[in-house]
Amino acid sequence: MVSNNGSNTHTENITDKQVFTTGEAASICKVSQQTIIRCFDAGRLGGFRVPGSRFRRIPREDLIRFMRDNEIPTDTLDGGAKRILVVDDDPQIIELFKDLLGADQRFAVRSASTGYDAGVVSAEFKPDLMILDYMLPDINGNIVCETVRRNEDLKNMRIIIVSGVVNQQEVDDLLKRGADEFLKKPFNIETLLKRIEALLSL
Repeated sequence: MVSNNGSNTHTENITDKQVFTTGEAASICKVSQQTIIRCFDAGRLGGFRVPGSRFRRIPREDLIRFMRDNEIPTDTLDGGAKRILVVDDDPQIIELFKDLLGADQRFAVRSASTGYDAGVVSAEFKPDLMILDYMLPDINGNIVCETVRRNEDLKNMRIIIVSGVVNQQEVDDLLKRGADEFLKKPFNIETLLKRIEALLSL
């Protein structure tokens, strides 16, 4: 379907594209084309040169990675992607989730390492689902659950608590305070993915 509105046509095409010019990337990121070229040439933005020319091309996954690394909203490219916030103070756990979920085009992933940061990022990012470590440096997961549940904008967000040191009574308390699921560490990746898909109706 061809739209009479040029900007709408551009947005629809951008959503479906898999490779972008530096000009398109600049438009999506809302920066200058020169900025995109500098980042490309410095290796901060992945891509390739068109054989026999000086033209640069940027694959979709490289552009999304660049935008997330620089905290540029990816709404234009994510389309209907489900937003997932991972809250954990272990950098390896964060990287695991980013690698696992970030490679899946159904998901847009952000992270936080403290309960305070989880609240700040949640208010801005508005996740569809939060994967929340129970033991955080500043506050425990039950307080995070209670806090985000008081935010009207986050009332439909799903919460999966993960921990290796919680007893059954604490699990029951977490579920009462707003968590939807609990997974004990170490967890099976396939099991986690199935829980995520079920909670998000994918």
